[in-house]
Amino acid sequence: MSDSLIAITGDDFVLVAADTTHTRSIMVVKESGEDKIMELDSHKLLAASGDNGDRNAFCQYVQKNSALYRLRNGTPLSTRALANWTRRALADALRKHPYSANLLLAGYDASPTEGKPGKVSLYYIDYLASMQQLPFACQGYAGHFLLGLLDNGWRKGMTREEARELLDKCIEQLQTRFVLGAPKFAIKLVDKDGVHVIESADA
Repeated sequence: MSDSLIAITGDDFVLVAADTTHTRSIMVVKESGEDKIMELDSHKLLAASGDNGDRNAFCQYVQKNSALYRLRNGTPLSTRALANWTRRALADALRKHPYSANLLLAGYDASPTEGKPGKVSLYYIDYLASMQQLPFACQGYAGHFLLGLLDNGWRKGMTREEARELLDKCIEQLQTRFVLGAPKFAIKLVDKDGVHVIESADA
């Protein structure tokens, strides 16, 4: 899959980036404007790579079911609970109508104890329904080029400026070394104040 997704966690935020190119086989159908990072609710992001139809259909399926749970129960699912629900949905579909979608789910969860800080989390979920919580992650072809750079550059307690600097290095590597290097990336951040669009897909 020629999509590239990158996510980096800090103590109180997750920075998520995705290329904005829509490709099909060896063709570039749309060079920019494709937003592959969906806002599931005020404090959760779902980045997806894969076939355009499956990617959009599955992300909407997750978003609508998350909203339905919130309406029925009066409280949103935690990021961990939503990651497990998403993994199960992929597993159930695997032998019936599998989705060609690889995901990065990032979110911020407020602490149940008043006065205590909440926490952020990042989950890697692939199309075969395997799931892992990670401090940084890549999906698509980005993983072939960037995991070493992220492993070397990431550290616990990174500031937003340090995370953005590492992300810029990752994007530069992709644009230099990958034959389908995307010219533009959408970048979003989630923290205690919600979702922030750093660079939009349409800019």
